[in-house]
Amino acid sequence: METTASTKGQIVIPAELRKKFGIKGGTRLAVYVDEKESAIILKPITKQFIVGLRGIDQGKGLLQALEDERRSDREREERRLGARRETKRKR
Repeated sequence: METTASTKGQIVIPAELRKKFGIKGGTRLAVYVDEKESAIILKPITKQFIVGLRGIDQGKGLLQALEDERRSDREREERRLGARRETKRKR
C-alpha cells in the first residue's frame, strides 16, 4: 500500500487499514520512529492500547514499554509472514 504526504505533511490512511484498526475521525495516533528499519510507525491510541500501558510506571518507562510493544508487533508480523510462506511451499 502507498499513500502520499500533502504539502502540510498530512497523509491519508487507506480505508482498509482504518477499518482494520478502528481508526475514525478524531482517533489519536502514537507515532514511533524505528531507526533500524528507517520507518515511521503509527499506532492508534485506543482503549485497548491504553489498558496495555497500565502499570508502566511500576518498573520500565513509557518509552521502553512502547519499544517492547513494537517489538512484539514486529515478531507477530514475522510469524504471520513465515506461516504464509510455509503455506505457499506446501501447495
